[in-house]
Amino acid sequence: MKKSGRRRDDSKRFGWPFFVGVEVLVHFSCTMDTTEFRRRGKEMVDLIADYLENIEQRTVYPDVEPGYLRSLIPEEAPEEPDTYEDVVKDIERVIMPGVTHWHSPYFYAYFPTANSFPAMLADMLSGAIGCIGFSWAASPACTELETVMMDWLGKMLKLPEDFIAGTHGQGGGVIQGTASEATLVALLAARCRAVRMILASDPQRPETGITSKLVAYSSDQAHCSVERAGMIAGVRMKKIPTEQSDKYAVQGETLRRMIQEDKAAGLIPFYFCATLGTTPSCAFDHITELGPICNAEKIWMHIDAAYAGSSFICPEFRPLLNGIEFADSFNFNAHKWLLVNFDCSTMWVKKRSDLIGAFEMDPLYLKHDHQESGLITDYRHWQIPLGRRFRSLKMWFVFRIYGLKGLQDYIRKHVELAKEFESLVRADQRFEISADVVLGLVCFRLKGSNEVNETLLKRINNGRKIHLVPCLLSGQFVLRFALCARTTESRHIREAWQLITQLAEEVMQELPH
Repeated sequence: MKKSGRRRDDSKRFGWPFFVGVEVLVHFSCTMDTTEFRRRGKEMVDLIADYLENIEQRTVYPDVEPGYLRSLIPEEAPEEPDTYEDVVKDIERVIMPGVTHWHSPYFYAYFPTANSFPAMLADMLSGAIGCIGFSWAASPACTELETVMMDWLGKMLKLPEDFIAGTHGQGGGVIQGTASEATLVALLAARCRAVRMILASDPQRPETGITSKLVAYSSDQAHCSVERAGMIAGVRMKKIPTEQSDKYAVQGETLRRMIQEDKAAGLIPFYFCATLGTTPSCAFDHITELGPICNAEKIWMHIDAAYAGSSFICPEFRPLLNGIEFADSFNFNAHKWLLVNFDCSTMWVKKRSDLIGAFEMDPLYLKHDHQESGLITDYRHWQIPLGRRFRSLKMWFVFRIYGLKGLQDYIRKHVELAKEFESLVRADQRFEISADVVLGLVCFRLKGSNEVNETLLKRINNGRKIHLVPCLLSGQFVLRFALCARTTESRHIREAWQLITQLAEEVMQELPH
C-alpha cells in the first residue's frame, strides 16, 4: 500500500496517529469499491426479488424461542473483515428463521405494511443520497418534493384547500415517521396553542396552573399510542366510551356531555383525537357531529386514520372522511395501504403556524438565507426529531408508476377479498361476524365462549400456516382477519378459511358434551 507523502509531524496537527488512520481508512474503503458495489447490488436485488417471489413457500410465523439469535453469531464484532459471501450466507442461517413474513399472502395480522418495487427502488436512492433534510438549505429537493407530494396526495383525498400548501396556503403536509408521532405532534401543538390562548386573556396566570388542568379525549377504541401521547405530553387523557349498538363510534352527545362535566370541574378541554378505522374493528367516529363541537369549544380535533386513510382516494370510500373540514390536523399511514413502504406517515395541518409555534428552534448553525422568504418550509419545525430522510422519493416513484387508478384498484381488490372472506364466515352457522366489514378487516369468532375462541386462535397460530391476532369487542374475544399482503389472491383466502374451519372442528369436538 502506498503511504501518504505527509511528514510525520502532521500527526500533531490532527491530534491522532496520522499514518495509522490512513491505513485504516484505505483498508476499509478497499472492502467494497464501486465496481463490487455494482455487482453486489444486482445480486441483492435478485435476492430480494427471489424472497418476495417465493415468500408464500416460507412459514409465515417463525418457530423460534426468545434469545435464539445470540447463539448463532459471535459474542463480539469481528476484528478482521468478513467476506461479503459469508454475510449473505448468514441471512438465511441467522435472520430468516426469526422473521415474521409480513408480506406473505398468509399473513392476516394487525394491518398491512406497504410494499412495492417502485418504493424499494426509491428507498435505495434515498439511502444513497443520504441527506438529512431538516431545512430547505440542507437539501432543497428533499424539502420541496415533500411539499409537492403532500399536496398531490391531499388532492387525491380531496382535502379542503386549507390543508393544501400550494404557494399561498396557510396549511400543508409533512411526512412523519409513524401515526404515533403524528398524534403526539398534534397533541403538543394543541397544548401549546391552548396555553397561549389562555395567557393572551390572562397574562398573570401561571403556566403550570394551566397545564395541570388540561384534559384531552379519545375513543376507548383508539390505538394505545393516543393514550401514550398523553403520557409523554404530561396531560390527562380521558377515554370516551363506545357501544356496539353505535358500531363502536364516538357519539357527539357523549363528547359534549364529558366536556361540560370537565369544564364544570374546573378542567380545560383542549384536544380530541378522532379515529377513522380503529385498530380493533375498523370503526369510524362521527366526525360530522364531533367536529362542530370541537370548533365551538376551541378544542383541537386531530383525526387518526392510520389504516383507513388510504382508502379515501377511492370515491366510494371518500364519504368516510366527511367532516374533515372541522379538523385541525389529519394523519394516515401511507406505509400501511398505499404501496409506499415504511416509514411514511402523512400528516396535514390547517394552520402550519400552530406546529411551528410549538416546535420552532433557530440556532445560528441552522439558519440560512431563504428561511424568511415565505416560499419554503423548514420541516424541522414540524416534527419531534431534527433529522429526516428523503422519504418523499418513495411517494413520487409510487404515485407516478402506479397512477391514481392503480392505487385505487389495489385498495378495491383488498376490500373485495375481505368481502369474500366475510361471505365464507356468514355461510358457516358455527361462526359469527362481530363488526361491520367496511374495508379490508373482518372481525369474526366461533359462537361460544371466549375460551373456545382463544383456543382456536392458539391452534391457528401454532400451526404457523397463517397468522392472525385478536381483539376484545364488548367483552368478547374476537379474531381479526386483515388483508395485508400485496400478493394475496382469492385462493389464499379460501385456503385460510379451510384451515380455520378444520381447526374449529377439532376444537369443538374436544368440548365437553
